[in-house]
Amino acid sequence: MREFDYRRPSEVSEALALMSADPAEARFLGGGTNLVDLMKNGVERPGLLIDVRGLPLDRIEVTDGGGLHVGATVTNSDLAAHPEVRRRCPALAQAVLAGASGQLRNMATVGGNLLQRTRCGYFTDLGKPCNKRAPGSGCPAIAGEHLNHAILGGSAHCVATHASDMAVALTAFEAVVKYETPEGRGEVPLTEFYPPVGDTPHRETALPPGALVTAVVLPPAPVAAASRYRKVRGRASFAFAIGSLAAALEVRDGIVRDVRLAFGAVAARPWRALEAERVLTGGPATAEAFAAAADAELSAAQPLRDNGYKVMLMRNLVVAVLSELTEEATR
Repeated sequence: MREFDYRRPSEVSEALALMSADPAEARFLGGGTNLVDLMKNGVERPGLLIDVRGLPLDRIEVTDGGGLHVGATVTNSDLAAHPEVRRRCPALAQAVLAGASGQLRNMATVGGNLLQRTRCGYFTDLGKPCNKRAPGSGCPAIAGEHLNHAILGGSAHCVATHASDMAVALTAFEAVVKYETPEGRGEVPLTEFYPPVGDTPHRETALPPGALVTAVVLPPAPVAAASRYRKVRGRASFAFAIGSLAAALEVRDGIVRDVRLAFGAVAARPWRALEAERVLTGGPATAEAFAAAADAELSAAQPLRDNGYKVMLMRNLVVAVLSELTEEATR
């Protein structure tokens, strides 16, 4: 690991000033559960770590109207355990609990979770080419090992998937990411936070250079109270997903009145299933309708040689979870 300097500012303005002084060398450090791993294998080589855990960004508050304001340095453990999160958006708490072991959740932060990088083996292996790590070098995963890679939204330049469980739940409920730069404050919807892969897979977020994520805001969404996160993984431990679903459903008189769906582990970003939502809204809450909606969303899938199983996996996941939510709603 390269030798580095370490600073722990107490104010956001101080953290931004440190970053602005040397943006090429500096990195913000939250819990370090992803960044430090990348430093160990040489993918990241910062000369300065700016530890943001001492900043006053560690609160969870209910907003006017019943939304949630989550500070960027809130730990994953505190987020999952918070009674208002569990009451207003259980899928978010479930996603966090599915994401890692208790030890990691105690360290990892909300802001860091959203900014974590792909776990693609080619990205983390400096002996292999990777367009995300070294633009223009190629994407060996397309013809190589891609069992857990993207079936939606990929390109000839990258088929990696995003690793976050939390981000999938946040995407389903239209969360907004707030940030600060030396020029002022800004925000970006999570659905736009991760740009399409295209020919620039190394551009992983829509944040301006040197920006510090300060909070995530979930707008009021009554349907989120009847939500669920379901994760499928290759082994029954704290492994990364091979497919996941954040879902919420409101059913009245057998008709879908509101529905939210987001897929995980199938694209370079959490995948909001807008076409499936459109097909379902106003129609019957039946297994057949759920399957048709999933098929409509997955019609855009472009699986590779070895990951076509994800199409059926996601279809079955949509049908199973929405059927469970429907049964609970009609009890």
